[in-house]
Amino acid sequence: MASQSVNIYERLNMVAQDGDIERLYELIAEYPNILDHFDNVSFCETPLHVAAEKGKTHFAMELMTLKPSLALKLNVSGFSPMHFALQNNHIRIVRGFLAIDSSLVSIKGRGRITPLHYVAQLGNVELLSEFLFACPSSVEDLTIKCETAVHIAVKSHQFMAFKVLLGWVRRVNREEILDWKDEDGNTVFHIAASINQTEVMKLLRSTVKVRAKNLDGKTAMDILQTHKSPIFSIVSRIFRSAKEKLLFGPSMTLAGYLSREPSTTEELNKLLGLNSLSKTRHGSQESNDFRNAILVVAVLIVTATYQAGLSPPGGYWQDDYAPDSDNGHTAGQMTMSFNLALFFYICNGIAFFSSLYVIMVLIIGLPMWMVLYGSIGALGMANYASFSNTFPTSNGSFQDIAVSLVPFVYPVITGFLLSPPFFAFISHRRRQQQVDFPARYFSSVQKL
Repeated sequence: MASQSVNIYERLNMVAQDGDIERLYELIAEYPNILDHFDNVSFCETPLHVAAEKGKTHFAMELMTLKPSLALKLNVSGFSPMHFALQNNHIRIVRGFLAIDSSLVSIKGRGRITPLHYVAQLGNVELLSEFLFACPSSVEDLTIKCETAVHIAVKSHQFMAFKVLLGWVRRVNREEILDWKDEDGNTVFHIAASINQTEVMKLLRSTVKVRAKNLDGKTAMDILQTHKSPIFSIVSRIFRSAKEKLLFGPSMTLAGYLSREPSTTEELNKLLGLNSLSKTRHGSQESNDFRNAILVVAVLIVTATYQAGLSPPGGYWQDDYAPDSDNGHTAGQMTMSFNLALFFYICNGIAFFSSLYVIMVLIIGLPMWMVLYGSIGALGMANYASFSNTFPTSNGSFQDIAVSLVPFVYPVITGFLLSPPFFAFISHRRRQQQVDFPARYFSSVQKL
């Protein structure tokens, strides 16, 4: 019985080598459970491996349609059918696999190498582009022994593949990937310097942390300057050190960062129940829920208070009445007395501006946040303009003083609300950029 079973799978392998679909269905008709056997074995050579290795495209597509789980199987050497197809340059099969199941681009094989890494190493830019667009979430699976597909493309001297990956990283707003380090502590910038790829360094220098150090304590510029004269290296290092102290401040370790007092932005995040460090996916989701709830409430308060400013209790006078007397009024002014209107606008303004402040803290760092910032400032000034011409006429010296202060107080309050979060955010970002550690350990506002 055992020898008969072996004979069945030998026949199946021969059918896969020949790519004979008719004989495949004959075997299935003879043994309906023949493909179920592979689901019960952790590591095995499946007929799909054989077809992918031999380049039998139609047979591979037919087999994968019948049994999709075969595409996820690793053989005893740790390779999937997709890996086999790439290793043997059977691009049609690769594209067929991609069309049926795009998640196969991130299946980890031997050494945690994914098909995405193979394509980056081969330098096939067209296939690499298809991989990236077929499965955008593969950014989470770029790591392999702490390396990324970008590391591999640079190490393999595949400049066009590197440019494709760089363009994709920028478009999905994940530039921090470029600061990730391999097992030797080298970033992509270090690797480019070590193999003298100056074109790569030119593309990266405005994006990455150029002062990051590897495990040997060397920056990318230190590595690059080993090929230059000693005098040039010393002068350049002195100049760079002075520039660092004057403009950027010295780099620090993650331990040095954590040992310092939390920044204003981090304190604000803590006050709002948000995390400044990304720890777990659950924690990130929790922070995101908090942020959305706070934002909704703040927007509701701003809307309500702004509307209250436009439609105050009692409404507006519709006509002029004895404007030269103490009890006179002008059309368009509020029907409330001056003191009551002042009390109303102080309370309404506190709610309005405090909610605006919370919104500014929450949106800062988001895409186009500067435009939103400007819009919030304009909203604050529009609120001032909406009641400056509708406020009741003052009837005393105290009221005259209060009215004269309003044109100065409102812009000051608006500027005070806009400035601190802005400068706190810039300072916080600068502080994080000084940390010589993979940027994936920090979470930005976009990920909260």
